[in-house]
Amino acid sequence: MTRDRVALLYALGIDNFGSGLFLPLALVYVTQVVGVPLAVAGTAVTLGAIGGLVVPPLAGRLVDRVGPRAVVICAQLLQAAGAGAYLIADGAGPVVVAAVLLTAGQQLFYSSLFVLIADVAGDGPKDRPFAEVGMVRAASFGLGALVAGAMLTWLGTAGYRIALAADALTFFLAASILVFFVRLARPHRQVREGAVRVLRDRPYLALIVFSGFFGLSLDFFLIGTPVFVLDRLHGPAWLPGAMLALLTVLTSVGGTLALRLTARLTRIAAMRAGSALFSAWCLVSLGVLLVPDGWRVGYLLVSTLVFAAGDLVFGPRSGALAEAAAPPVARGRYLAAYQYAFTVAQVIAPAVVALFSVADWLPWVLVGMCAGLAVAGLGTLGSRLPASAVAPGQS
Repeated sequence: MTRDRVALLYALGIDNFGSGLFLPLALVYVTQVVGVPLAVAGTAVTLGAIGGLVVPPLAGRLVDRVGPRAVVICAQLLQAAGAGAYLIADGAGPVVVAAVLLTAGQQLFYSSLFVLIADVAGDGPKDRPFAEVGMVRAASFGLGALVAGAMLTWLGTAGYRIALAADALTFFLAASILVFFVRLARPHRQVREGAVRVLRDRPYLALIVFSGFFGLSLDFFLIGTPVFVLDRLHGPAWLPGAMLALLTVLTSVGGTLALRLTARLTRIAAMRAGSALFSAWCLVSLGVLLVPDGWRVGYLLVSTLVFAAGDLVFGPRSGALAEAAAPPVARGRYLAAYQYAFTVAQVIAPAVVALFSVADWLPWVLVGMCAGLAVAGLGTLGSRLPASAVAPGQS
């Protein structure tokens, strides 16, 4: 592994450690420290998330014009500004401003990150570099969340502000590492504006849609599991955290192993297998309603293994396929557009979770059907994407 790749992993690890410190606590911080009522706080944070939806197209053009490293650095600084704005917010209005800054920085970051990873990795398949980044980011985020929990336990309300200030600092540290220690293996070349249009590439648009079903499953796990376990099953308060911790451990150590185990599969076949596992996870999770109360904790922890397997199989291959299928002259715009698979899922997921109020089975069936549609849709997509992009990646 080159020095640039190691430095990038350090930067992303520091970034995600800081995100783990604050992001899970954002809404709680706004209500308990800033003093904004929950309904108003939720609306303010949601407005910030919606505001971030305009960023990917702008980010893609910036990446194609000036290169990904400069855009990622700007994204880190913008997120630091957002964290700082949260730190001085004293009402709903400043919270909206902070949420917009932080979300815009996040969208700018994700819209340029995967081009940066690909460029630092150099020539060759990008499956392994994406898997390594996923492992480091998952482990760092989980560690940050654990440290935040410890600070809140020992420091009380003051722990929120310390976690937020540390989050802002980590963004500056990550940006500094990118400035001084990361050089691109593939030099950036400016391209003629308008040479390629993503909206005219129907196979790539279909890839975005089917990858969005993956994003929906992931967000549904993150925000839907606590609702299902606590509100619908009346399970123990620690169980959602234990399920998330188990997922974090598995994804932080299993990325490269999953690549080796699926080395003979094409990227499309691996993504279909991951989608099938997501669909199976929904079915298995729904089955908990038939399990005696005394067995439900163990049953749900085992169901998390199924979800983790789908995440490990699908995740790195989807990013590698999106990068490889993008025309080299417009990778920034293509990979920025690919982020809509996940940003739209973040907007839709809360509405899907709200369907638990209609019936306990309804969200599971809906998410499982979406995963099944991904299996079918990806099966028809393979022949329409570049053969070199669909081919098996490195293990």
